[in-house]
Amino acid sequence: MGEMKIGIVGCAGRMGRMLVKQVTETEGCIVAGGTEPDNSPFIGKDLGELAGVGTLDVSIKTDTRALFDAVDAVIDFTAPAATISHAKIAAEFKKIHVIGTTGLTNEEQADVAACGTDAVIVQGANMSLGVNLLAQLTKKVAAILDEDFDIEVLEMHHRHKVDAPSGTALLLGKAAAEGRNVDHDSVADRGRDGITGARKKGDIGYAVLRGGNVVGDHTVMFAAENEIIEISHKAGDRAIFARGAVRAALWAQGKAAGNYDMMDVLGL
Repeated sequence: MGEMKIGIVGCAGRMGRMLVKQVTETEGCIVAGGTEPDNSPFIGKDLGELAGVGTLDVSIKTDTRALFDAVDAVIDFTAPAATISHAKIAAEFKKIHVIGTTGLTNEEQADVAACGTDAVIVQGANMSLGVNLLAQLTKKVAAILDEDFDIEVLEMHHRHKVDAPSGTALLLGKAAAEGRNVDHDSVADRGRDGITGARKKGDIGYAVLRGGNVVGDHTVMFAAENEIIEISHKAGDRAIFARGAVRAALWAQGKAAGNYDMMDVLGL
């Protein structure tokens, strides 16, 4: 099949540069393009030089439609509004769209999912192997333990993160809800402030911390009388997300149009 041509939207950001580096270090694929908004100071710069991997002779451009047309897959860690636009373009050109963007509303998520009719959409709230294993463990533990065990999801990220709870925290909370065979949104307690009253039995609570340069720490706590069970994942480098995203793009080659997630990619 030859080397897979991968494009990266938001290529000058922290994740974008990490993705460029990861693609250059991965067999079977090449960096074939990257885009930034019209007002970016990085337009015209070489993608490889910006990512610190040497000259690639691939310059940063602004035309996202042209990018999708020219590559086999596009990796997207941008923002919800941009991701919806990209998914529609992916559907138009019938391309692979790997999405690591978080913070989408239910309506925005539905818009992205609709594009799976024509595009190969691979979406993950977290692209790392460890987090997806944690989600599977959370689901299994929640299925075993009854409501005498309160479930709390704790997460901490760097001060620049704009959405809360994190997409990963919600992934874990939804896994717990699935394990208990309950509707997540009806039991999720996403914020406590003031006189909230006693904790409601069966709820899945969220606690959010922000500060420093923490890449991502997540813990699922099962707390009962005189007993607490915790399962955790700590991310030390964004490279784990980039590795997973590139793996997802390679996995998606030859797949039928549809909506997939990292559980599909990892065979979980």
